[in-house]
Amino acid sequence: MSERLRGQSLLRALETGEVRVAERGADGAWRVNAWVKEEILQCFRDAGLVRTVVGDPAHGQFSFVDKAGLGAQQWDVPDGVRIVPGGTAIRRGAHLGKGVIVMPPAYVNVGAFVDEGSMVDSHALIGSCAQIGKRVHVSAAAQIGGVLEPAGARPVIVEDEVFIGGNCGVYEGVLVRRGAVLASGVVLSASTPVFDLVEQRELRGSREAPLEIPEHAVVVPGSRAIRAPSDSAAWAASQGLSIACALIVKRRDERTDRATALEQALR
Repeated sequence: MSERLRGQSLLRALETGEVRVAERGADGAWRVNAWVKEEILQCFRDAGLVRTVVGDPAHGQFSFVDKAGLGAQQWDVPDGVRIVPGGTAIRRGAHLGKGVIVMPPAYVNVGAFVDEGSMVDSHALIGSCAQIGKRVHVSAAAQIGGVLEPAGARPVIVEDEVFIGGNCGVYEGVLVRRGAVLASGVVLSASTPVFDLVEQRELRGSREAPLEIPEHAVVVPGSRAIRAPSDSAAWAASQGLSIACALIVKRRDERTDRATALEQALR
């Protein structure tokens, strides 16, 4: 983009999808538009606090205090987005594509991008600047972490047709490639060890180069023996202790697709 957008112009461009915090290149690599996060941060610096009242006196009102111009978006039928009643909020500067469904209560934060046909289930969070692909299911109580600082840090990225199970957590710039499945309770951060039983390899990341889950991988919670200095390891073994990890147990197949199929009638 030739002109660097600022303030409300940037928030509107994020909402329409004209501007994104991160974009996938033709080579499959994701690149962060650090300037977008810098300008979002500037919006917070420039705005003062304002009190907002929603609802009507007859049925109850709620008041909120937040940064001016960064409150919740308003939606209408032509937008093609379904926001089910019950406490959900989509903050300014977040994009929801056509056919997205958000069940209550859920929250989508500034800079996030949720692409067409995806579902955000009850008690789920899409954190600031997180990038969610097409036809993704973010199940109940799943947490997709957000990041605004540092500006160059990669946000959490979930590519098309991924299934995120209930009570999952994906944080610190983890990249979940197309078609992967995270079983309920999987927690992934930049440095979470993931053991690929199919390829017989260990996957690791760092804050500088976060973890990447391969396409169509089926990931379940796991544990491994504690590896520590000999005295500590021996004591841990005597207590039957282990430490959490994640396991890739197979690649997605027809059976997995049946178990994770999105019900079109709901859309």
